Amino acid sequence: MAQQNQGDSASAGDGMERGLSNRHVQFIAIGGTIGTGLFLGSGKSIALTGPSIILVYIGVGVIMYLLMRAIGELMYRSPVQHTFIAFISRYLGQGWGSFAGWSYWIVLILIGMSELTAVGTYFVTFFGTFGIDLSAWRGLIELCFLTAMVCINLIAVRVFGETEFWFSMIKITLILAMIVTAVVMVITGFHYPAVHMPGQDWISPAGHAGFDNITTGLSLAPNGWMAFFMSFQMVFFAYEMIEFVGVTVSETQNPRKVLPKAINQIILRVLIFYVGALVAIMLIVPWRSFRPNADGSFTSPFVMVFRYAGVDWAAALVFFVVITAASSSLNSLLYSAGRNLFQLAAAGRSPVMRSLHTISRRGKVPARAIVLSGVLILLSPVLHMLPGFENTFVLFTSCSSAVIIFIYILTLLAHRRYRTSPDFMPDGFIMPAYRVTGALAIAFFVLIYLSLFLAPDTRYPAILGLVWLLVFGGICLWKHKGEPLSVD
Repeated sequence: MAQQNQGDSASAGDGMERGLSNRHVQFIAIGGTIGTGLFLGSGKSIALTGPSIILVYIGVGVIMYLLMRAIGELMYRSPVQHTFIAFISRYLGQGWGSFAGWSYWIVLILIGMSELTAVGTYFVTFFGTFGIDLSAWRGLIELCFLTAMVCINLIAVRVFGETEFWFSMIKITLILAMIVTAVVMVITGFHYPAVHMPGQDWISPAGHAGFDNITTGLSLAPNGWMAFFMSFQMVFFAYEMIEFVGVTVSETQNPRKVLPKAINQIILRVLIFYVGALVAIMLIVPWRSFRPNADGSFTSPFVMVFRYAGVDWAAALVFFVVITAASSSLNSLLYSAGRNLFQLAAAGRSPVMRSLHTISRRGKVPARAIVLSGVLILLSPVLHMLPGFENTFVLFTSCSSAVIIFIYILTLLAHRRYRTSPDFMPDGFIMPAYRVTGALAIAFFVLIYLSLFLAPDTRYPAILGLVWLLVFGGICLWKHKGEPLSVD
């Protein structure tokens, strides 16, 4: 096939450099799996359904692995693509490709805005643990962080990869340290006194480390089957953007060797970093102890474990890592948004769009697409100053999370079409039993979307997502009506 050797060249074919090594990609994959939700949101998920949340994380992790196998097979076939969205255009048509491409880029921008806001919040919280109030400087903090991330993305792709490597190392170190701490506490039969946790409305009771913290009152659905069902939705959003590693393929050295390894290790990463962390947490903190504060927030389980272990500066430690996790997410979102806009610009007809399809001479990156994406993300602190905008912003951000489900489904449908097309590479990175596994993943995503209508805080985003699909999707299909598929 013509594309058989595409992964062997030193460049991506359009001027970009294959500057990401195997080490970079493996840690980018790990970083894409671990978000701030594990550090801050796992308490809420444990409170929702108890120890059975472990089964939920494993189950959803398997589905996301199937999605990544589909993306991996497509990217293995054509490792010069800067985004998996290109395959939707190729195998489902330009209409769906246009819908998915622009929707995905907008989703990246909205999530980037949300992450930028989160970075500012976490930074203020981190210094607040030392009695330093930086709330008045939050806007400047966000500007500095975003500027730093844009610069990292503009210098060279290898600089981006190195940054993500160290961001991931910090996250991994905290998780492993917490797991080791929990194991030592269990082995030694550690008992801890009652203590007040930072950001918690009550005094946490005294207790001990042991397996009985998990087994006492153990039930598959301790808070009812509806709560158990809704936990799948929560965990799904914790895995959101796991597909990012697929975007790096076109700038990776030896992509056909590196990509399968990165994807095949997803299950192992889920078991270690999610299941391992959750088990460690519940070995120390009885699962029934997790309950919300008056404002609905939950204390970080990581803070609780280290605080029980006697680490007085646990909150500062965890929020430092959370800052790196949010920064990593923002960095990756900028990278992905830049590449997606660059690829969208390739199909553009206006001079403005064509100008975005350019590569910088020194960094060999899509600089204009990155800068434009960064400027739009920077609107976040400005828009938050507008009266009444914050609730609207949260609504649209939640809507973007719903829209990404459509993109996942379209990707799986494109993969099915690929398997029956002349492009199919029988000796490629084959998704096992694709008819069954692909259908299973699609059914799961449909179920997750339907579950959005059951909760008041996700119902309106789900409705807006459907409106976006019908209106913008309809416009894209009408605009590209009659255009043939680009399959060979």
